[in-house]
Amino acid sequence: MAIKEYQTVTDVAGPLVFVDRVEAIGYNELVEVILPNGERRKGQVLDTAKGRAVVQIFGSTTGVDTQHTRVRFLGETMRISVSDEMLGRVFNGLGEPRDNGPTIIADEKIDIIGSSINPTARRKPEDFIQTGISTIDVMNTLVRGQKLPIFSGAGMPHNDVAVQIARQAKVLKGTDKFAVVFAAIGITHEEAAFFMRDFEMTGALERAVLFLNLADDPSVERLITPRMALTTAEYLAYEKDMHILVILTDMTNYCESLREIAGAREEVPGRRGYPGYMYTDLASIYERAGIVKGKKGSITQLSILSMPGGDITHPIPDLTGYITEGQIVLNNDLHRKGIFPPIDVLPSLSRLMNLGIGGEKTREDHRGVADQLYAAYATGRDLRSLSAVVGEEALTENDRKYLKFADAFENRFVRQGKHENREIHQSLDLGWELLSGLPETELKRIKKDYIAKYGKRFRKE
Repeated sequence: MAIKEYQTVTDVAGPLVFVDRVEAIGYNELVEVILPNGERRKGQVLDTAKGRAVVQIFGSTTGVDTQHTRVRFLGETMRISVSDEMLGRVFNGLGEPRDNGPTIIADEKIDIIGSSINPTARRKPEDFIQTGISTIDVMNTLVRGQKLPIFSGAGMPHNDVAVQIARQAKVLKGTDKFAVVFAAIGITHEEAAFFMRDFEMTGALERAVLFLNLADDPSVERLITPRMALTTAEYLAYEKDMHILVILTDMTNYCESLREIAGAREEVPGRRGYPGYMYTDLASIYERAGIVKGKKGSITQLSILSMPGGDITHPIPDLTGYITEGQIVLNNDLHRKGIFPPIDVLPSLSRLMNLGIGGEKTREDHRGVADQLYAAYATGRDLRSLSAVVGEEALTENDRKYLKFADAFENRFVRQGKHENREIHQSLDLGWELLSGLPETELKRIKKDYIAKYGKRFRKE
C-alpha cells in the first residue's frame, strides 16, 4: 500500500490525534507523526469512519498542533520480527531490545493482531504441566494448552508466584522443547529489575523471552505488549514445534489502559467505566492459547490480574472467569500469616484438570487425593469458625483432628519456599502424610485399593 501524508489534524485528546479528510485508511495501520520541530513519533490507527481517522500515539502528544503537524499513514499494520534467537532476550512493550543486545534478525515479520484459534481446529488438552507448586499441581492442575488465570490483590506476591512458575514449569510427558514467554504490563522499574535479575540468576532466561512494559511507558503500549508476546509464542509453537507457557502480568493494568483510551475516544462506558467491548477484547487475547490439530507445538497461558479492592466480582476478574478455564485465587489471610504461595484452594478451580491427571500422566490416586484434601480442608475451615464461637473444648475428637489437619495443610502443603520445586509424586505423598492424621473411615473420596497401596505407609500403627 502507498504511503499517504496529511496535514489535517483537528484535535488532540490524551494519547489520541484526530485527522480529517483521509481516504482509504485501514484499521490498525501504522502511522508516523511529524511534529513542527521535525521530531517523529509512531502511532496506530484506532478507528476510521467517514473520512476521519483516530490515531493513538506511542508516547506523549506534547508538541502536536493542528496547524503544522503532519501525519503519514504507512500502509502496513504493526508487525514483530520473530526468530528463535529471541530466546534469552529482553524486549520492551513494543518488541524493541531492552537488554542492550543486537536487533533481532528476522526469520519472519508477523502481524501482532493474530486471531483466536478456530474451535474446530483445536485439539483436546491432555498433558500435565508440572509447576513444582503443590497447590497447583495436585489441586488445580495446569494442562498443556489451557488458559488459567491467577486472581491476586494489592500487595500480594503474585510476581513471586509468576517467576517461580516460569522458572520451574515443565512438561513431564515427552522430550519436546519447552520455553516461557513472559510479558509484564505496566510494571514499575523496581519490578522490571526484579524480573530480569531473577531470570538471569536462575538461568531461566536461557529458555525465555521477556517483554517488559513499564508504568511510565505510554499507556497505549500496554494494549500492544500482550499481543507482541502471543505472536512470539505462536511463532515458536507452530513454526518451531515448541511447547510455550505464556505468562501475562498484570492484566488489570491492560484493562485500565483500555478504559483510559475508551474515555479519550468519548465512548459510552459500560460497567464501572470500562468499555462495553472489554469482554471481546480480553477474549481476543485469552483465546490465542491452545493446541492446533496437525501442529506439534502448543501454547499454554497463565494470566495474572490483581483484583481491584480484592473484589472477585469486579468486571476484570468476572469477565476473565467467563473466558478462561478456571482460576487460581491468592488469599490475603494466608498472606498475612506469612504463607507463600498464599493460594486458597477452596475458590480455585482448574476445569481441565481431569484431562491431565491419572495413571500414565501423574499418578492413579491423584483425583482421589485432591478431592479428599479439598473436603478435609473445607471441613477444617468451617470448624475454625465454629470453634471461635463455642470454643475448641465443645468440639468432638474428630472435629479437633480436622482443625489440626487444616493448620497442617496450610503450613506444610500450601507453604513452600520460593525456590522449592516439588515433583508431583512428592506433593501427592505429602498429601497422604497429612491425611494420615484423619481416621481411615473419613477417607471416603479415595478408593480403598489406593489407601492400601499409597496411604498405609504413612499411618502409625
